[in-house]
Amino acid sequence: MLFTYRALDPDGQEREGSIEALSMDVAVSTLQHRNLIVSSIAPSTKKSALSSLDGLSFLNHVSNKEVVILSRQISTLFEAQVSALRVFRLLAAEVDNKVLAGVLTQVADDIQGGSPISKALSRHPKVFSGFYVNMVKSGEESGKLSETFIYLADYLDRSYEVASKAQNALIYPAFVIGVFFVVMALMLTLVIPKISAILTDSGQKIPIYTQIVINLSSFLVHYGFLILIALLVAVFLSWRSLQTPSGKLMFDSIKLDIPYLGDLYQKLYLSRIADNFATMLVSGVPVVEAVEITASVVDSATYAGVLHQVGEDVKGGASISDALARHKEIPGIMSAMVRVGEETGELGKILATLAKFYQREVNNAVDTLVGLIEPLMIVMLGLGVGTLLASVLIPIYNLAGSIS
Repeated sequence: MLFTYRALDPDGQEREGSIEALSMDVAVSTLQHRNLIVSSIAPSTKKSALSSLDGLSFLNHVSNKEVVILSRQISTLFEAQVSALRVFRLLAAEVDNKVLAGVLTQVADDIQGGSPISKALSRHPKVFSGFYVNMVKSGEESGKLSETFIYLADYLDRSYEVASKAQNALIYPAFVIGVFFVVMALMLTLVIPKISAILTDSGQKIPIYTQIVINLSSFLVHYGFLILIALLVAVFLSWRSLQTPSGKLMFDSIKLDIPYLGDLYQKLYLSRIADNFATMLVSGVPVVEAVEITASVVDSATYAGVLHQVGEDVKGGASISDALARHKEIPGIMSAMVRVGEETGELGKILATLAKFYQREVNNAVDTLVGLIEPLMIVMLGLGVGTLLASVLIPIYNLAGSIS
């Protein structure tokens, strides 16, 4: 929220300006920490640069890459013994993303007002996840903030690399399939009707496969707009369903049940769980809290539900390995490795090893998928377009032969 104020500086000169803060009390406290005596303050009628972007979700965005770079910069500045307030002031002035700059300015204002770094970051959940905030909180309590930000940058870097590789592998087939359907639709609505008119006027017997293509073309020409409307409605309803917990759970269950792709997604989520859990344990976050935070950032309703139940079982006295073994979504090798980690007191290292294992599995699965998809897509395109052309060209050739 933006406030305008009037205040006296230490030299007794009157100053006017504006300040962003969560409340008027925070704004006054921040100004007082700047050695200003506030004479008047009120909410501004103007919108701040940050709040003006709130309604534009495509602009109000901070990428994972930017958070990774930010974390490394924070770590470097902390190692150089730069104060927390100055760190965030410097970075707010340097970043190119205006949204991130506004967030960092607010974080700096909150720190100047007396808030811990973790609490200041927690007020911006769209940029700093619960995992990120709790890691910073653990670093504050242990006095190892610079190391914590290194852990965070490394973790986010690994997570981004694995997730982006899996997503990029699906972009190519989605694009090819989209082009395939566009080409088929254009041929059926623009090319086939003209050719079918020639065949119909010729009076010759039309083969059954050609008649099927002609009927499909006629249907698309006359009712194609209805199909388009139905598709748009289906997409909208699916999107609305994904905004509900039950819809997310159903969608995630479907993803995990798809042959091969389901196995890829499972390895991706297991990699994320092991890496997240290991990073927090190494940083000193309590086990139950680590499980709950991992559930909030795993990005799968199915595995989030599993982890919430694991957390409840651990609170009830069960070991982590026993709690994990109760769920079919968790492979036996994972619960067995966790049991070894519990018995040897090296759970963090065991989980880190599991994370690396599943990351390699995801990379191998993605490489195999890409290798299979390329020839498969080419064959599918060739068969689809070839069948369509053959169904109309063969009768035309027959017609030309009968005329000659």
